[in-house]
Amino acid sequence: MATELKNVVEAGEGESVWLGGVGVDFRIPAEMTGGAFSVVEHPLDPGRLIPPHIHYREDELSYVLSGEIGVRIGDSDYVAGPGSYVFKPRNIPHTFWNAGPDPARLIEIISPAGFENFFAELGELAASCPPEEFADRRAELARGYDHHFVHPEWVPELQRKYGLKMLGED
Repeated sequence: MATELKNVVEAGEGESVWLGGVGVDFRIPAEMTGGAFSVVEHPLDPGRLIPPHIHYREDELSYVLSGEIGVRIGDSDYVAGPGSYVFKPRNIPHTFWNAGPDPARLIEIISPAGFENFFAELGELAASCPPEEFADRRAELARGYDHHFVHPEWVPELQRKYGLKMLGED
C-alpha cells in the first residue's frame, strides 16, 4: 500500500540535517509537486559562508525570513533582509552567507526538484566521513548532481571583506 502524501506540512515537520553552520530543514519534497520543485529552509549561523558553487540543472529562489543574507551572484554582491527574494539562476556561479550578527533563516525553492537529495546525502557524508577526506568526497557527491564548487578565490576575498567563516570552521 502506497503512503499517501500530505498537502500540508506543519511548522517543525520534516527531517533536518546540520552542516556545520547551516541547516537544511526539508519541507516540501519532490513527490508532493510531481518533481516540479522542492522547498527547504536554511537556518544559518552568523558569519557563515556557503562554498561558491554553480548548478547546471536547477534554479534556486530564496526568501529571507529573518536576519541578513549576503549573496554573490556572478560578479555582484547584494545584501537581502527579511521579506527579500533572491533568485540564483542555473549556470551562474553564486554563494551566500549570513551577513548579520544574528542567526538568519531563509526558504529555498529548488526548481526542478531533486537537488534537495544532495543535502540529505551531504548530511550523511558529514556525519561519517573523516575530515581529511570530506572536501574531495563532497565534490564527488556534488558532481553526481551536476553541481560544482567553483571560484575558490572568492572564499578568502569574502572572508576578509565580510569577516566570514566557511562551514565547519571553528
